Amino acid sequence: MTTSEKTVCVAAPAKVNLTLHLTARRDDGYHILESLVVFAGILDRITLEPADTFSLVIEGPQAHNLDALNPVDNIALRAARRMAALAGRKDGVRVVLEKNIPVSAGIGGGSADAAAVLHGLIRLWSFYPTKAALHELALGLGADVPVCLQGRSTIMEGIGDILHEAPPLPGFWLVLANPGVEVSTPLVFRAHAGDFLPPIRLTDTPRSAEDMAVQLRKGRNDLTAAAISLEPVIGECLALLTALPSCLLARMSGSGATCWALFSTEYEARTAAKALRTAKPAWWVAAAPALHTVDPFGLADSPVSFTGI
Repeated sequence: MTTSEKTVCVAAPAKVNLTLHLTARRDDGYHILESLVVFAGILDRITLEPADTFSLVIEGPQAHNLDALNPVDNIALRAARRMAALAGRKDGVRVVLEKNIPVSAGIGGGSADAAAVLHGLIRLWSFYPTKAALHELALGLGADVPVCLQGRSTIMEGIGDILHEAPPLPGFWLVLANPGVEVSTPLVFRAHAGDFLPPIRLTDTPRSAEDMAVQLRKGRNDLTAAAISLEPVIGECLALLTALPSCLLARMSGSGATCWALFSTEYEARTAAKALRTAKPAWWVAAAPALHTVDPFGLADSPVSFTGI
């Protein structure tokens, strides 16, 4: 868990939407959704150290895509400040963020970072808020933060505030690909022009990755057309993933631009990722196992690096 008694290290795995159904729009403009969410073994890492004030250091291969010159607005630092307010603390914390997950990519990098900070501060400060208070704090940070805080395969509903445990899912691997464009979530939602349709859930417990792909094919990501209208390269990304050998299903995650392809085995996923990386060397491409239950402290200490696979 720690590198010292006063340092806490936490993993922040990527969130992947296997389905994303928009079912209605509220009067305040927020969309009602239903989404099957899993996590992938692609990680940001958070290190928390006691300090008199709040500060943020951003490192890692994706650090250049964050506004490190204005860290006050970073969601990880906002999470720390709000947790301190909830705990009634007057001191601060130094947050070191190793950024490996692409920014504005539809796989919850910022939300995962915020959730990891909350997990870490609970341990660092030995502060244990009520489940309701922690859920409210997480939702106030962003719609994806509660599901990232929960850290297991989940059916997410409402505006991200209603969480149900997903049915047991089989093991599988994902190839994640981002063509190097950042997509604004609010713009994608505003560009959505389709009808609101009922969600389509998994009806049975999938017996295998192949069986799960068959069931998932009945669902959809209702933001795909809107995202492609803003960044057509997302359509190319989906086409290339779909064409990879042994790909069972390909779909966009969240509001984009990251897309995923589902594979039965590690070998198939790694082989496909290598081929795609060769074809598109400028894209961010990674193969990773699906994580149905996340141990944010165990992953952070793992000798196996899940980044850059």
